[in-house]
Amino acid sequence: MRVVAGKNKGMRLKMVSSKLTRPTTDKVKEALFSVIAPYTKGDLVLDLYAGSGALGIEAVSRGYQKAYLVDHAGPAIETIKMNVAATKNLDSFVMIKAPASQAIKQFAEQRIVFDLVIFDPPYAKQHIAKDILDLLEHGLLADQALLVAETDEHGFHSVNDNLPAGFSVLAQKNYGITYLTVIKKD
Repeated sequence: MRVVAGKNKGMRLKMVSSKLTRPTTDKVKEALFSVIAPYTKGDLVLDLYAGSGALGIEAVSRGYQKAYLVDHAGPAIETIKMNVAATKNLDSFVMIKAPASQAIKQFAEQRIVFDLVIFDPPYAKQHIAKDILDLLEHGLLADQALLVAETDEHGFHSVNDNLPAGFSVLAQKNYGITYLTVIKKD
């Protein structure tokens, strides 16, 4: 696993040593960032189920100013710390060990507004539509924020069937068991 493009292009990333964490393939990362490139305008990224931190690190490598990397698992946070240290750009990352719902409340208290939100939860624990509603209700999404959901087929249908009003799907792609949905806040 590596950073695909940008200032950290080619940097090797460590993976979380857990069967619960599934790394995003380089092919899916490249597709994701190719789709959002024309819409990229932002500063702040939220990787809500960060795992190794690869997607948030990729976003910063490609020009985002800061990424908030959230995961509740200790091994994931340790891996994120190692990967962030390898970027030699510690000021561009905030690592938070907490469940997604707790992190969202923390961001609301701090009044942080995100331009890009990445959802890549374990396939068995997908509740992305609820997370989107929570982010929206707490005012954590910038105007025209981009949301990216990496899911399995069940999660794909759940996101599409439960997308709140005021959002539109920009792109959907399928890579084997992985479904990628890019959503824009209107």
